[in-house]
Amino acid sequence: MAVMSVKPGREKWQGTMTDRERFNCQMHYQPVDRCFNMEFGYWNENFERWPLFADNGIKNNWQADVFLAFDIIKGISGNIWMHPVYPPRIVEERQHTRVIMNPDGLLAEVPKDDHDTIPHFLQASVVTPDDWKRCKEERFRRDDPERSIDVEQLRARHPSSRDYPLGVNCGSMIGKVRDMLTFEGLAYACYDYPDMVEDMVETCCLLVEDSLDQLLPHFDLDYAFGWEDICFKSGPLVSLDFFTQVVVPRYKRTARKLKTAGIDLWYTDCDGDVRPLLPGFLEAGINCLFPYEVNSCVHPAELLSQYDGELRIMGGFDKMEMIKGKQAIKNYMESLVPLVERGGYIPFCDHRCPPDVDPDDYIYYLELKQAMFGMD
Repeated sequence: MAVMSVKPGREKWQGTMTDRERFNCQMHYQPVDRCFNMEFGYWNENFERWPLFADNGIKNNWQADVFLAFDIIKGISGNIWMHPVYPPRIVEERQHTRVIMNPDGLLAEVPKDDHDTIPHFLQASVVTPDDWKRCKEERFRRDDPERSIDVEQLRARHPSSRDYPLGVNCGSMIGKVRDMLTFEGLAYACYDYPDMVEDMVETCCLLVEDSLDQLLPHFDLDYAFGWEDICFKSGPLVSLDFFTQVVVPRYKRTARKLKTAGIDLWYTDCDGDVRPLLPGFLEAGINCLFPYEVNSCVHPAELLSQYDGELRIMGGFDKMEMIKGKQAIKNYMESLVPLVERGGYIPFCDHRCPPDVDPDDYIYYLELKQAMFGMD
């Protein structure tokens, strides 16, 4: 079933503003008609287990957004990562798992039943500077024709008259490097081959800059977005010295281009305890966290109070509270009221909603959110 063939199964929240107007006002601490209504998505199992989706033929997150009639938010991007990727293939079949080569060049052990889980990474293709030199020459060429963006096609899809917010992808300076090296590989490489890792970061930055140079002159954009999954529950995966000295200056280069184009909202997707990185993020121009996981950090109110008027958060509805049932959902939703009222905050489940949430409780969550944050 194509996304365009999906019919909404719920009524879109009423409003007097367009989705674009609402998003921009809410994220700039300005008055809105109602809260921007969105969710980050669901585990694959949800589409099989939840009658809400299974009975209506909803098979993925794109279809779910249409079916649940969420406000529209979109993004554009150039090819800012590895190209060509490593050809995915099955390397070995085991009793309950298989070993695959993934597109980032990692050997990974994954379950045969394909349920959502973090893969067990066994080996990286890039370990030494010689590995990186070869990979860079083959897969990170700035002059690769695939990095040329068909701007006119994008302009036709996203006209200046659009009524939804449109963002530009600023990619990843170190998160995707971690994907390629693995967590342990990055930790060792920062000490064993620091020049190699810095060149990886610089390469990522250059590819983002090349993409922005093609896109920014042709679009009136509302925000920038990126992915930088470099924290876990105990803090960052890289040292603060490395982050401050190597990564932050590349963010600043990107931010200068965004600022020139009139973009002053930039969110990054970074799970885990991001608090040690926040000063560097904010200094460099990344002023919004998404989808902001609560359990590995703190209630969003704490950070929004600490960085009052400077930080924004999207997400932050504790999925563990959602699992506990309706009363816990109500209690947590009430704790978010002051944040929605103040602005700079959009509430939704603090990552992909897991199948552990009772589907009836999830419908209750959607209805309660509308009752509390929609129009009267």
